[in-house]
Amino acid sequence: MPTNSIALRLSGLFSGVALLVFLLIGGALYQQVDKSLGLLPEAELEARSSVLLSSLNHDSTLEHWAKVSAKLKQLGEEDMRIRFWVVSGDENYEYGTPDALVRTFAEGPAGMRNLRLPGHAYPFKVLVNALPAKGPRPPLKFLIAIDTETFRQTQHHLLIALIGLAIIGIALASALGYWVARIGLKPLIKLSEEAQKLAPPRLSGRLQLSPLPPELSQFVNSFNSTLERVEQAYSRLESFNADVAHELRSPLTNLIGQTQVALTRGRSAEHYFEVLQSNLEELERLRSIINDMLFLASADQGSKATKLISTSLAGEVATTLDYLDFILEDAQVQVRVSGDAQVRIEIAHLRRALINLLSNAVQHTAPGQVIEVRIEREGEQVAIAVSNPGEAIAGEHLARLFERFYRVDASRSNSGANHGLGLAIVKAIALMHGGDVFVRSQDGVNTFGLHLPA
Repeated sequence: MPTNSIALRLSGLFSGVALLVFLLIGGALYQQVDKSLGLLPEAELEARSSVLLSSLNHDSTLEHWAKVSAKLKQLGEEDMRIRFWVVSGDENYEYGTPDALVRTFAEGPAGMRNLRLPGHAYPFKVLVNALPAKGPRPPLKFLIAIDTETFRQTQHHLLIALIGLAIIGIALASALGYWVARIGLKPLIKLSEEAQKLAPPRLSGRLQLSPLPPELSQFVNSFNSTLERVEQAYSRLESFNADVAHELRSPLTNLIGQTQVALTRGRSAEHYFEVLQSNLEELERLRSIINDMLFLASADQGSKATKLISTSLAGEVATTLDYLDFILEDAQVQVRVSGDAQVRIEIAHLRRALINLLSNAVQHTAPGQVIEVRIEREGEQVAIAVSNPGEAIAGEHLARLFERFYRVDASRSNSGANHGLGLAIVKAIALMHGGDVFVRSQDGVNTFGLHLPA
């Protein structure tokens, strides 16, 4: 299993969550137990002290003191954790043979304190009681102590148990988390196996939408939509490759055929001149196709228009019509321009788009008819619409007319005059300026145009 597996990541997250939970709960539990264990020796000392103090204060004679000493010795032998000391100025009223350390400790204030004795790893909890003089008995310091080692060891064992349980719990959470993640990811694994079967040219399949968890349904919908776009793009690419081969094959075939015929036998210089002239026309056509394809490739890579100049659209249309004057005269059509707007645009690109739009309109306009060029502002954009009377274009063709090499006429009529990249270049120029293109066909009028930012 790869280290970047989603199941392993989820298992790690489960382990992290389990670690955090165990730390919080274990820490709170340990603190509570530590607090309770700390109170136990104090409670035990106070309970024993309350009983013994009454005996110490009952009588002050030496006979009674002997009985008290015997009682303290018995209690000490019954519970080895407990120690008793009585410190006074009279040796007859002392118990436990207090040494200098105990005597110094007894001189301190009454109450609960800790005392460290040599040879013991943990301190003793000591309750110091001060008893005033009574009869022949001098003032006393009664010390009752308990060894805290048992409590500390219990606390230590609890800490080890909590750490051990936390480790076991984290391991179980990790293992169970991995198992749960593998079960939860089974639909995703099935989708991956199904997606691996989808490869060109078999792109018509789709991932199944049910039964799937809601989290994956949206992903599958998005993936299927992407796959549909990829299938369309792949189909267009195949069609584009066929169109490129056809467009390049025709002039190459003409070049090879004419050259082979010219070389079959000796020809006059005039004949060779005619062959070279014809070959030059085919070569220029090849160069035009290649230049157009290079321009479109640059536009596809995100190239943007940078040399923007504010200009009048009506003025640029007039300049373009002057350039196409002979073509319009030969086609016996007229062009009428209406409207104007100032836009910032790369003039060379604009003129190229206008030439392509007007050439397309001239090509499909009968002699004696009029082509309309309208320049209108539409909100934040300016529309340049070129309309010509002609046969209606079916709706299924409208959305594809700006694709490369696409023609409504599948027979490729008039291919020699037009290689099918003119409208695609118009679209590329519009996109390079942040605009778009449009086409309409209604009431016997076909309109092609582009939108540019105002």
